[in-house]
Amino acid sequence: MEPPVEAFVHPLRLKRKIMKHAIIVGHPNPASFTMAMAKTYADCMSACGHTTIVRDLYRLEFDPRLKLSEMPDRPGWAPAPDAQAEREMLRDADIFAFIYPLWFNSPPAIVKGYIDRVFSAGFGYAHLKAGGQEPLLANRHLIHITASGSSSAWLNEQGASGSARTLFEDGFARVCGMRVRPHIHFDNIVQGLAPRWAAENLKTLETKLLKYFGPGCTDLT
Repeated sequence: MEPPVEAFVHPLRLKRKIMKHAIIVGHPNPASFTMAMAKTYADCMSACGHTTIVRDLYRLEFDPRLKLSEMPDRPGWAPAPDAQAEREMLRDADIFAFIYPLWFNSPPAIVKGYIDRVFSAGFGYAHLKAGGQEPLLANRHLIHITASGSSSAWLNEQGASGSARTLFEDGFARVCGMRVRPHIHFDNIVQGLAPRWAAENLKTLETKLLKYFGPGCTDLT
């Protein structure tokens, strides 16, 4: 009797760590370029053997409003049940990917509210003091992927790109202990964008994701 044939496992998959990506996306239009970016991200990482969880904030009808009872400086404070449920789903994530359009050069309120309610004390950091202390997400990765109707040149001239990254990437990551991956941005994304141009941008996104997280990547610990 011949021995059973073992399933073939590609050598690259043996060498790299399988990671969990939490994809947090915010756009009211399910047919938007933003949602297409989230799908491309999930499909690309799944094809690499990673696991993904998508939190589509608008379809979830996530409430971005921080409640008084959720504020860490209040006696007996605690995250609300919906925020706690999100924390449990994200607790073992290795990578937090935020995907959203730039509105007034910043994330939509629903995305900012998700950060406020889910990544606050007890999940992102342990103690509310001097802006947050004792990071709880050390060695996790943070990446922001954005789109705007404006050109990148205009955003840079206005100082919007730098200020947004300081607040929503560097500052956010520092409080929680995360490592920031290079920001991915697509400009001139407007209503009626030609399908060919949209497809090219999504292909660019896939190429960059493979560079950051795909086979052969050596910068994930």
